[in-house]
Amino acid sequence: MDNNKRWCNPNLEIDQERTVRILENLIGQMVKEARCKGVIFGLNGGLDSAVLACLAVRSLGPRLVHAWFLYDRHSEKDSLCKAATVAEWLGIDLHTEDINQNMPKVGGYTSLIMQGKCLPRWFNRLVHKGYSRLFGETPFMSSLRLGSGAASFSLEKRFAYDLTVRPVLEGFEARHIHRRRRLEQKARDLGSLLLGATNRSELLVGWFVKNGIDDLPIQPLSGLYKTQIYQMAAFLNIPEKIRASISAAGKPHGIAHKLGTDMNFETLDAILDMIANGMSERKILAHGITPQQLALVCQMHRISAWKRTNHMVRPPVDGGPDSNLRKGFRRAPAITAPANTELKPTT
Repeated sequence: MDNNKRWCNPNLEIDQERTVRILENLIGQMVKEARCKGVIFGLNGGLDSAVLACLAVRSLGPRLVHAWFLYDRHSEKDSLCKAATVAEWLGIDLHTEDINQNMPKVGGYTSLIMQGKCLPRWFNRLVHKGYSRLFGETPFMSSLRLGSGAASFSLEKRFAYDLTVRPVLEGFEARHIHRRRRLEQKARDLGSLLLGATNRSELLVGWFVKNGIDDLPIQPLSGLYKTQIYQMAAFLNIPEKIRASISAAGKPHGIAHKLGTDMNFETLDAILDMIANGMSERKILAHGITPQQLALVCQMHRISAWKRTNHMVRPPVDGGPDSNLRKGFRRAPAITAPANTELKPTT
């Protein structure tokens, strides 16, 4: 199957050329207003950061774009290769830094399981499936519950979580928070504006580390669904090697593309968009969505509200149902709500 078409939901299609133009202009305007010497961001080999890098180069030129790859022993083996592919394609320098020596200081390797080498895919899949079958929810969902402070686990579930999930989760969080701090320091040293590459889909369900590299104040892509990021990548002719792959980008190997659930981005985005468009539960289910999927998305949004409490600049472009960037007919007025309110279909 064509990887570009696979991620293109016609109901979520945006005017890609106009979107690119708006984002290019905005990046240039922000740099000028902040009196910065350029932009800096983490380039991890994933699609989001590749799109952000391309937009930055189109806006400012390669000389003012600073891309960094901060790696440690748990970074995916091919992430550096992918990041280098993007940097070479854009004609920018890729700066790298080994952060292994900092991990013991920030708590990245406090557990025995994180002191070893990169965890294999089969191990993470085994933990994910075994935990989900035993307790009826994924490790990701459990982590959201615990973070919200509203969870009450049985002794068995708490033991299993602390033994298999918590060490990995805490290690990932420590690394992402440290990466943010390192890039913030580098931004100050270079006099550059620090950008993040979070997308709308992951932001709405909490698929990011609070106070980490994906929780920065300026996130130019945060108004676009993940499937719309794929549309942008195709329009910008991002190298096929990047478009055809799904980067784990610091998430457990083997499960990142499923959001730690059994749901892909196509389904997630369709549900999020139908809810934002004010559709009733009956109409959403009529589109082939199962009650379980709908309930899961609403639940993820609700219990991840604690992650969306930091200040974030309003997204410069909106890929939602009432956006004038959307192709086709005009949708019904969208229901908008603060990020920490419950997302649910109308009755």
